[in-house]
Amino acid sequence: MLLEYRLPLTSKRADVVLAGQHPTSGKPSFVVVELKQWSEAEGIEGSDTLFRVAPHIKREYLHPGLQVDGYCDYLRDFTTYLAENEHSLVGAAYLHNATDAGVGDVVAAPSGSRSRVFTGQRRGDFVDFLRKHLAPEPGAATADALLASRIAPSRHLLAVAAEEVQQREMFTLLDEQRLAYEQVLHGVSQARGADTKTVVIVTGGPGSGKSVIALSVMGELARQGRSVMHATGSRSFTQTLRKVAGKRAPRVQKLFAYFNSFMDAEKNGLDCLILDEAHRLRETSVNRYTRKEVRLVARRQIEELVDAARVPVFLLDDHQVVRPGELGTADEIEEYAVERGLRVRRISLDDQFRSGGSEVYVSWVQQLLGLEGGTPSVWPGDPRFELRTANSPEEMETWLRKHQEDGLTARIAAGYAWPWSDPQPDGTLVPDVAIGDWARPWNLRGERSVGGAPPAALWATDPAGFGQIGCVYTAQGFEYDHAGVIIGPDLVWRDGRWVTVRDASKDPDFRSRKTVGDDDFDRLVRNVYKVLMTRGMRSVVIFSTDPETQSHLESLIPGRLSDDE
Repeated sequence: MLLEYRLPLTSKRADVVLAGQHPTSGKPSFVVVELKQWSEAEGIEGSDTLFRVAPHIKREYLHPGLQVDGYCDYLRDFTTYLAENEHSLVGAAYLHNATDAGVGDVVAAPSGSRSRVFTGQRRGDFVDFLRKHLAPEPGAATADALLASRIAPSRHLLAVAAEEVQQREMFTLLDEQRLAYEQVLHGVSQARGADTKTVVIVTGGPGSGKSVIALSVMGELARQGRSVMHATGSRSFTQTLRKVAGKRAPRVQKLFAYFNSFMDAEKNGLDCLILDEAHRLRETSVNRYTRKEVRLVARRQIEELVDAARVPVFLLDDHQVVRPGELGTADEIEEYAVERGLRVRRISLDDQFRSGGSEVYVSWVQQLLGLEGGTPSVWPGDPRFELRTANSPEEMETWLRKHQEDGLTARIAAGYAWPWSDPQPDGTLVPDVAIGDWARPWNLRGERSVGGAPPAALWATDPAGFGQIGCVYTAQGFEYDHAGVIIGPDLVWRDGRWVTVRDASKDPDFRSRKTVGDDDFDRLVRNVYKVLMTRGMRSVVIFSTDPETQSHLESLIPGRLSDDE
């Protein structure tokens, strides 16, 4: 009996896993058990999968049979022992405090394909179920085999991923992208051929195709049967990739994890680990939910990730570090790898191509914000890209809405210079971003839709995201056709130079000088606006709340939205 069994590469735990022999076949047999203290539950109208459980009636819960079914599928997909040996694997949800009448909607709803639901009233049926799957023989050897198993995606899951990813039209590679893709695959091939560990570092600015290349590499390695996973440090980015890459095959979503998922991963357990948005690496994977015993042996996050795969591939943009504690720069990663005596292959996409938007514009933004030396200059123009200023946020929103209504993607994002309220109890969003008579709410912070607005992770990709103001944490990693950027009072132009104003920032991570010094605060705020200003692939419209800053921008950007009138 394995209690609180941690599912591979996740923080999720199954309450109990029973291990033994199957009474009929004699093969290894496992029963995953989810224990529920529910006594009363009712289904939500129109759904067989969501329930409200007394006394927590304001929250929705998944059908416990589907929950344990997911645990079974996950174990099968990531535990090599189960993938390579014939076995029986079933699940059960045991609602030991409930009667059939108290949870009648749960009992009546379809359960999982390999799981059953039992109430306390049906204890005898539950015992019969266990006897059907577990012989009265010792199960210690079977449990030990499960615990000792190598953790990696199963070949079947990789085959599904290869088919799903490679058939997605949006992942088609252009000529130059194919060049970078081949270079990454060559680095992986070299490492395998020489039986060594190789660290691959791919750098590139917005629109250079890092994520497209990452997914294409992932699909190809999966096709070859190589154990490969994808990870990021961004909840929004990871959830969107899961939705897109696993749209037709939900099982593929399991291959998309977070940087902190590999704290106790087996050394070199994966052939390749693709680390997208690697500029979001942190010093440690430990957070407030980490168990005490794990905290005591915690390592640096980069060490965990490099150890997890024979070929870790880091994809990043040095100028997208926007949060205190984010450490991922190409030089730091390379320095760490060299100190360990590892081979390093470094690829710069900026030296080769930019697939969308304007390379001229990205360079202009970096000079405007003083991120690569030089001084702000007048926008030289680019026939493929449109840059303008707006006289007001109303004018910006009206212009962007026209593009949105024409079937293109458009969003407004702003610096974190306004308070951020939770939605009202009735689902109304609070219009915190107020400029004169114009006011709009921030994007949602949670994982659930409220008041018609999409959850935070889908703000940049769901059409309903238009109308809420995005912050850097939801915009980063995404691109849309047309971008509106509101520069708040945290960044102003004074006496021929940029000045960052700490008191104007409402970002809780930026408030303390003890954790974020003045120089770091200045760099992070500039990086925030660099990220926001490089989301648009066809156009960007900029407005500053500060009149002097707005005047400075207008002197550098010849085009104004008012010119269309």
